[in-house]
Amino acid sequence: MRSAIYPGSFDPVTLGHWDLIQRAAKLVDRLVVAVLHNPAKSPAFSVEERVEMLKELTAPLPRIEVTAFHGLLVDFARAQDAQVIIRGVRAFSDFEYEFQMALMNRKLAPELETVFLMPKEKYSAVSSRFVREIGGMGGNLADLVPESLRERLAARLRKPD
Repeated sequence: MRSAIYPGSFDPVTLGHWDLIQRAAKLVDRLVVAVLHNPAKSPAFSVEERVEMLKELTAPLPRIEVTAFHGLLVDFARAQDAQVIIRGVRAFSDFEYEFQMALMNRKLAPELETVFLMPKEKYSAVSSRFVREIGGMGGNLADLVPESLRERLAARLRKPD
Protein backbone atom coordinates (compact mmCIF):
# COMPACT_ATOMS: atom_id res chain seq x y z
CA MET A 1 0.00 0.00 0.00
CA ARG A 2 1.44 3.37 -1.03
CA SER A 3 1.10 5.98 1.74
CA ALA A 4 1.82 9.70 1.69
CA ILE A 5 2.03 12.46 4.25
CA TYR A 6 0.69 15.92 3.46
CA PRO A 7 2.09 18.05 6.30
CA GLY A 8 1.29 21.64 7.13
CA SER A 9 0.14 24.08 9.75
CA PHE A 10 -3.32 24.48 8.14
CA ASP A 11 -3.96 27.62 10.24
CA PRO A 12 -6.59 27.69 8.86
CA VAL A 13 -7.22 25.23 6.06
CA THR A 14 -7.74 27.00 2.74
CA LEU A 15 -9.28 26.04 -0.59
CA GLY A 16 -5.72 25.59 -1.84
CA HIS A 17 -5.07 23.00 0.88
CA TRP A 18 -8.40 21.32 0.15
CA ASP A 19 -7.58 21.16 -3.56
CA LEU A 20 -4.23 19.49 -2.84
CA ILE A 21 -5.76 17.05 -0.35
CA GLN A 22 -8.30 15.87 -2.92
CA ARG A 23 -5.71 15.57 -5.68
CA ALA A 24 -3.09 13.87 -3.51
CA ALA A 25 -5.66 11.32 -2.32
CA LYS A 26 -6.02 10.15 -5.93
CA LEU A 27 -2.29 9.38 -6.15
CA VAL A 28 -1.91 7.08 -3.15
CA ASP A 29 -3.75 4.34 -1.28
CA ARG A 30 -3.54 6.20 2.02
CA LEU A 31 -3.06 9.92 2.66
CA VAL A 32 -2.19 11.23 6.11
CA VAL A 33 -2.93 14.93 6.49
CA ALA A 34 -0.56 15.90 9.27
CA VAL A 35 -1.00 19.08 11.30
CA LEU A 36 2.32 20.36 12.55
CA HIS A 37 2.52 21.38 16.18
CA ASN A 38 4.99 24.25 16.19
CA PRO A 39 5.39 25.84 19.63
CA ALA A 40 7.41 28.70 18.11
CA LYS A 41 4.28 30.10 16.43
CA SER A 42 1.13 31.69 17.84
CA PRO A 43 -1.62 30.08 15.76
CA ALA A 44 -5.15 31.40 15.36
CA PHE A 45 -6.49 27.88 15.94
CA SER A 46 -5.21 25.19 18.28
CA VAL A 47 -3.78 22.00 16.82
CA GLU A 48 -6.85 20.16 18.08
CA GLU A 49 -9.19 22.61 16.31
CA ARG A 50 -7.26 22.31 13.06
CA VAL A 51 -7.33 18.51 13.24
CA GLU A 52 -11.07 18.61 13.96
CA MET A 53 -11.78 20.91 10.99
CA LEU A 54 -9.70 18.76 8.65
CA LYS A 55 -11.42 15.58 9.87
CA GLU A 56 -14.80 17.18 9.23
CA LEU A 57 -13.72 18.27 5.76
CA THR A 58 -12.17 14.94 4.76
CA ALA A 59 -14.82 12.67 6.32
CA PRO A 60 -16.47 11.84 2.95
CA LEU A 61 -13.17 10.83 1.38
CA PRO A 62 -11.96 7.28 1.99
CA ARG A 63 -8.34 6.50 2.78
CA ILE A 64 -7.60 9.89 4.36
CA GLU A 65 -6.43 10.15 7.95
CA VAL A 66 -5.88 13.38 9.86
CA THR A 67 -3.53 13.62 12.80
CA ALA A 68 -1.12 15.99 14.52
CA PHE A 69 2.61 15.61 14.85
CA HIS A 70 5.66 17.33 16.25
CA GLY A 71 9.33 16.80 15.62
CA LEU A 72 10.99 15.91 12.36
CA LEU A 73 8.73 15.21 9.42
CA VAL A 74 10.92 12.33 8.25
CA ASP A 75 10.59 10.61 11.65
CA PHE A 76 6.83 11.02 11.52
CA ALA A 77 6.70 9.71 7.93
CA ARG A 78 8.69 6.63 8.92
CA ALA A 79 6.41 6.02 11.92
CA GLN A 80 3.44 6.20 9.54
CA ASP A 81 5.10 3.80 7.05
CA ALA A 82 4.82 6.48 4.37
CA GLN A 83 6.88 6.46 1.21
CA VAL A 84 5.93 9.92 -0.07
CA ILE A 85 5.78 13.46 1.27
CA ILE A 86 3.34 15.76 -0.53
CA ARG A 87 4.19 19.46 -0.67
CA GLY A 88 2.20 22.26 -2.24
CA VAL A 89 3.93 24.86 -4.38
CA ARG A 90 2.07 28.03 -5.37
CA ALA A 91 4.87 30.18 -6.76
CA PHE A 92 8.56 30.10 -7.53
CA SER A 93 9.31 31.53 -4.08
CA ASP A 94 7.54 28.51 -2.52
CA PHE A 95 9.53 26.17 -4.74
CA GLU A 96 12.90 27.49 -3.62
CA TYR A 97 12.10 26.90 0.06
CA GLU A 98 10.36 23.56 -0.59
CA PHE A 99 13.23 22.36 -2.79
CA GLN A 100 15.75 23.03 0.00
CA MET A 101 13.52 21.24 2.50
CA ALA A 102 13.09 18.27 0.14
CA LEU A 103 16.85 17.98 -0.29
CA MET A 104 17.38 18.00 3.48
CA ASN A 105 14.61 15.44 3.96
CA ARG A 106 16.28 13.27 1.31
CA LYS A 107 19.57 13.55 3.19
CA LEU A 108 17.86 12.50 6.45
CA ALA A 109 15.63 9.82 4.88
CA PRO A 110 16.70 8.78 1.37
CA GLU A 111 13.87 6.24 1.17
CA LEU A 112 11.24 9.01 1.17
CA GLU A 113 10.23 10.79 -2.03
CA THR A 114 8.89 14.33 -2.09
CA VAL A 115 6.19 15.10 -4.63
CA PHE A 116 5.34 18.72 -5.41
CA LEU A 117 1.77 19.53 -6.37
CA MET A 118 0.51 22.85 -7.64
CA PRO A 119 -2.98 23.96 -6.69
CA LYS A 120 -5.45 25.09 -9.31
CA GLU A 121 -4.50 28.52 -10.62
CA LYS A 122 -7.44 30.18 -8.88
CA TYR A 123 -5.93 29.15 -5.52
CA SER A 124 -2.33 30.10 -6.26
CA ALA A 125 -2.57 33.38 -4.31
CA VAL A 126 -4.51 31.91 -1.37
CA SER A 127 -2.55 31.46 1.84
CA SER A 128 -3.49 30.90 5.46
CA ARG A 129 -1.83 34.19 6.33
CA PHE A 130 -4.07 36.08 3.88
CA VAL A 131 -7.13 34.23 5.18
CA ARG A 132 -6.28 35.25 8.76
CA GLU A 133 -5.75 38.88 7.72
CA ILE A 134 -8.88 39.13 5.54
CA GLY A 135 -11.02 37.27 8.08
CA GLY A 136 -9.64 39.42 10.89
CA MET A 137 -10.90 42.53 9.10
CA GLY A 138 -14.31 41.02 8.39
CA GLY A 139 -13.60 40.38 4.70
CA ASN A 140 -15.35 37.86 2.51
CA LEU A 141 -13.79 34.40 2.76
CA ALA A 142 -16.01 32.81 0.09
CA ASP A 143 -13.24 32.13 -2.44
CA LEU A 144 -10.60 31.33 0.17
CA VAL A 145 -11.86 28.60 2.52
CA PRO A 146 -14.12 25.55 2.23
CA GLU A 147 -17.79 26.44 2.47
CA SER A 148 -18.49 23.98 5.30
CA LEU A 149 -15.93 25.77 7.51
CA ARG A 150 -16.50 29.35 6.37
CA GLU A 151 -18.78 30.59 9.16
CA ARG A 152 -16.69 29.02 11.92
CA LEU A 153 -13.49 30.50 10.50
CA ALA A 154 -14.99 33.95 9.91
CA ALA A 155 -16.41 34.13 13.45
CA ARG A 156 -13.14 33.07 15.02
CA LEU A 157 -10.90 35.31 12.91
CA ARG A 158 -12.97 38.50 13.09
CA LYS A 159 -11.34 40.91 15.50
CA PRO A 160 -13.62 42.94 17.79
CA ASP A 161 -14.05 46.59 16.77
